[in-house]
Amino acid sequence: MTERALRLGTRRSKLAMAQSGQVAEAVRRLSGRAVELVEITTYGDVSREHLAQIGGTGVFVAALREALARGEVDFAVHSLKDLPTTQPDELALAAVPKREDPRDVLIARDGLSFERLPNGARIGTGSPRRMAQLNAYARTHGLTIETVPIRGNVDTRIGFVRNGELDAVVLAAAGLNRIGRTDEVTDFLSVDFVLPAPGQGALAIECSASDADLVATLAGLDDPHTRVAVTAERSLLAALEAGCSAPVGALADLLGDGQEFTEMRLRGVVGTTDGSSLVQLSTTGPVPTSHDDAAALGRELADEMLAKGAAGLMGERAL
Repeated sequence: MTERALRLGTRRSKLAMAQSGQVAEAVRRLSGRAVELVEITTYGDVSREHLAQIGGTGVFVAALREALARGEVDFAVHSLKDLPTTQPDELALAAVPKREDPRDVLIARDGLSFERLPNGARIGTGSPRRMAQLNAYARTHGLTIETVPIRGNVDTRIGFVRNGELDAVVLAAAGLNRIGRTDEVTDFLSVDFVLPAPGQGALAIECSASDADLVATLAGLDDPHTRVAVTAERSLLAALEAGCSAPVGALADLLGDGQEFTEMRLRGVVGTTDGSSLVQLSTTGPVPTSHDDAAALGRELADEMLAKGAAGLMGERAL
């Protein structure tokens, strides 16, 4: 008898459908089973408030997890940066596939790069993290910019530039890659300039922890290098007790000699959204061989950042 199709829970946005479709195809190849997409609307999709106002953490995730708990879907695909740092016992983070480009990118009028934007340029972003770093960079380089909070899907955001309302918007490279729109990018922002959100560019595949067969199948999509990197980044975020809408950036790089990775460098940043104050530090250690080792690196850097005053810059809650 033919096994029933696996049901993959996904948000309805064009980006979510694209990345879930890519995962569905990989699961079909891996398992030999059909996979059908089940579209689910999350609170983050219907709210028009800015993420910082609605709490950010989990607003794109909760409805998918509820569908998993009710047995309406067998597994779900999330953008890892949207995932709360605390993992529910009943759900398994079965796979973190190989990460896409973690950088942020600029889409500006007239093909402009960030450095060529005119003084007073209006730059749209829904991310306090991006605002903090863009404004800090502008301050140190004698530029005058205005960061404008925006919401909406990729088309809506790019539309603000096309209709002249904004000079530029900042988006994630990974999302544009996944929907085939990288050709619209006018500048790739170096991670030395803007650190991405913890887990940016990576996907998270969740299923019920009690479904051992499915956990084992999905584990075939896991990339161990991406897993340890994002574990360190998310551990830093958790140790700062900051939500995914807080102005926190983090990136773990695996460093080596071209043959093998020997070290992991973790960088973190916290700042006020006006860019007037930033705490930016890094630490390097051996490549973690376990979840606990990766998490320890994140906690270590978070402790150093807190000692430098990071808690007072996040605008969330006092630590």
